[in-house]
Amino acid sequence: MKKSLQEIALYLGGSVAGDGEILIGGLATLDDAGEGQLTFLANPKYAAKVATTRASAVLLPQGANAHGHNAIFHANPYLAFAKLLTLFYTAPAAPLGVMPGAFVAEGVRMGADVSVYPGVSIGSGAVLGDRVTLHPGVVIYPGAVLGDDVTLYSNVSIRERCRIGNRVIIHDGTVIGSDGFGYAPDGKSWYKIPQIGIVVVEDDVEIGSNSVVDRAALEVTRIGRGTKIDNLVQIAHNCVIGEDCMIVSQVGISGSTQLGSHVIMGGQVGVAGHIKIGDNVMVAAKSGVAASLAANQTVGGIPAIPHREWLKTSMTIPKLPEFRKTVSSLEKRVAELEKLVQSLGK
Repeated sequence: MKKSLQEIALYLGGSVAGDGEILIGGLATLDDAGEGQLTFLANPKYAAKVATTRASAVLLPQGANAHGHNAIFHANPYLAFAKLLTLFYTAPAAPLGVMPGAFVAEGVRMGADVSVYPGVSIGSGAVLGDRVTLHPGVVIYPGAVLGDDVTLYSNVSIRERCRIGNRVIIHDGTVIGSDGFGYAPDGKSWYKIPQIGIVVVEDDVEIGSNSVVDRAALEVTRIGRGTKIDNLVQIAHNCVIGEDCMIVSQVGISGSTQLGSHVIMGGQVGVAGHIKIGDNVMVAAKSGVAASLAANQTVGGIPAIPHREWLKTSMTIPKLPEFRKTVSSLEKRVAELEKLVQSLGK
């Protein structure tokens, strides 16, 4: 597929400088792009590479120097380039239907243009929307519901009665609706509390590989619309994750915690249970959130504190051995002064 630079600019909502009729057939980095390709600049520190790129055109921020290249100027070139990757390289696959080797129980309802690969198992009463794709090893338990344009990669499990919205992507090995970690003490042993709730994953969510979202004990564990979850993330029972959150790899969120909208958590953040985190909170990687957090702030550390305070604390830690020596020296000097004062008093 080839498109003129002017067509691409109209698609993105940008403006052209140079030859708008030049044809673009692909995308590449500033270093690797060649004739017939479009590249982009999103980080100003790489601006010097624009002068030396061999690309036929460059996607640039407003006001940037095109160094004589054909260019599209856009307010958000990184987002624009992502949209072009979708346009040029992600054509939808033709539907394949239910292939031999898949198991479909009685009472399953399927929409149009589905693709069900060999090794898939779909339990009774499950519902699949239009254009659903289930890769090998996917297990859909009885009563689960999948919306339109859902893609589940290999070995994903959607447990009984859980509900998946439209345009959801879930990557290999993830489990939606496993039992929450609930046990009542019974003397020296533990009695398992039946987990009878479900998980609801709303529209436009994407979940990475080998993550787990536990079903609620009684009601609903919910993942809000547009939220993106990385690989190796644990979300415990009865959590409510707001809309458009970004949860990075190895985050663990304990039970019954609520996140507002557009919360961002860096890698390996740990979150205690039964707390609330407000809208637009950012939590730095490796932090421990032990208490509720008000909206619109950035925090870090263990326990998590305002980010600037945490930075100051982090800068102090390497100096602690020196401080310890200084304090020890001061203690000795104070002790000597006390002895001198006592001797003068006598």
